[in-house]
Amino acid sequence: MTTLRAALALVLLLVPASAPAATPTLDDVIRGLEQAYGRMNDLTAQFSQTAFNKSLNTTIPAQGAVYLKRGGKLRWEYSEPTKQEIVSDGKTLWVYTPSLNQVNTGPAPESLAGPAGSFLAGLGRLREHFQVRLLNPAQPTDADGNVVLDLAPKQPVPTLARLILSLEPRNWEIRKAVVYDQFENTVTMQFSKVTINSGLSDRLFTFVPPPGAATVPLR
Repeated sequence: MTTLRAALALVLLLVPASAPAATPTLDDVIRGLEQAYGRMNDLTAQFSQTAFNKSLNTTIPAQGAVYLKRGGKLRWEYSEPTKQEIVSDGKTLWVYTPSLNQVNTGPAPESLAGPAGSFLAGLGRLREHFQVRLLNPAQPTDADGNVVLDLAPKQPVPTLARLILSLEPRNWEIRKAVVYDQFENTVTMQFSKVTINSGLSDRLFTFVPPPGAATVPLR
């Protein structure tokens, strides 16, 4: 269930906003992120993902498209390595695996609509929900010129114990995110073709099982 854990933990956004010309301070970064995420309602993006399991020392790549909306609404459409859809209207969660013709369903976790599960909520009030620092205060940017933040949720959940964000300092676009769970497994995601506030319909975040699909309680 690596893709499911990633979807619940990584409701991540990329947004444009104004930014200072010089290397920003931590306060500059926080201010830019909070302003940008505070006014966001929905997001569409393409993503590539790498999930690393520490105990098994295995890495699984994946890619697809993600649609997010306030209130814990999400739709992750994985195209590789296996087609899968993870959908939630904020109340119910559906996981559809076409190769199995099976839908796992159950109540959506409460954390999905909160800051640990939805960065539409969490990054709009960054210091309220996270302990925030520069990953390397002596060198705030990485080799690509992105500012790198190290975030620790004030109320951790099993799927999100730490979050590393790489931000393009001209527009605060999130180029890369690395999520650590409580066992130090990681999910690394990169984003492209981002569209914000396009007015995504709530119908996108409901799921009707295909005819003949088996419905199994989500465990």
